[in-house]
Amino acid sequence: MKTAVDTATAPTLALAMADFKEITKARLAISVVFSSLAGYLLGAYQIDVVSLLLLAFGGYCMVGASNAFNQIIEKDLDALMKRTQNRPIPSGRMSVNKALFIAVLLTVLGVVSLYILNPKTAMFGAISIFLYTSCYTPLKTKTPLAVFVGAFPGAIPFMLGWVAATNEFGIEPGTLFMIQFFWQFPHFWALGWMLDDDYKRGGFKMLPTGKKDKGTALQIIMYTIWMLVISIVPVFGFTGRLELSVPAAVIIFLMGMVMLVFAFLLYEKRDNVTARKLMLASVSYITLMQVVYVIDKFI
Repeated sequence: MKTAVDTATAPTLALAMADFKEITKARLAISVVFSSLAGYLLGAYQIDVVSLLLLAFGGYCMVGASNAFNQIIEKDLDALMKRTQNRPIPSGRMSVNKALFIAVLLTVLGVVSLYILNPKTAMFGAISIFLYTSCYTPLKTKTPLAVFVGAFPGAIPFMLGWVAATNEFGIEPGTLFMIQFFWQFPHFWALGWMLDDDYKRGGFKMLPTGKKDKGTALQIIMYTIWMLVISIVPVFGFTGRLELSVPAAVIIFLMGMVMLVFAFLLYEKRDNVTARKLMLASVSYITLMQVVYVIDKFI
């Protein structure tokens, strides 16, 4: 028989869990962990389950910490925007001190977990938190170049997996980094296009020209092309152990062309509907591209 305490506790725990997922942006963190695991599988000579678990746990902690710090810093701005005003801090469900405790705890747990794998992995993880919270976050209200700065920590996860597996940084993880680096721009500018009005309420400068115009759309096209080129570079055989077969390269090229088509459509139509299609295509691309890379290695 359930007691009154049990009945009251269940919703409280559920709400606390929901707020934890929100403060750490669980869906984003899981996608980042997926990228890290893909990078690990590409770099590993031999797959170790314990290492995979440490990477997944440490990766989630690092992303969760970055997002928690971000929401602490931007709490007042989040309260101004429709899409963020119900987050735990601006809504009043979570205090700043509690959020700070979560952020610091996740940072420590993340660094320690990644350090157990190897010091280089922990170093890159710590760099990503620093760049995201100390550089990208404050720049968002200052200059559109914030997206460029934010692309660096955003591109680390795919590379991080390779470093976790090998304790080495070279042409292979560097290539993985560049793929995800160039991908950041069409993805976030498409998102910024969709949410431009809301971003402006918070004072964020996310679009490269500051407007939903042909200049922004043209830059999206250019970065999509660079992303596509870098994604198939390993097929030419000069990226060390990071290799790609011709069939896999063709598949990735065709997936990238879908993104490019949406980028050209955005240049033509310049509407939120097309921007949303491009954003969704970019999410599909980065996930499927990593799956293709991993499958191609093992077949």
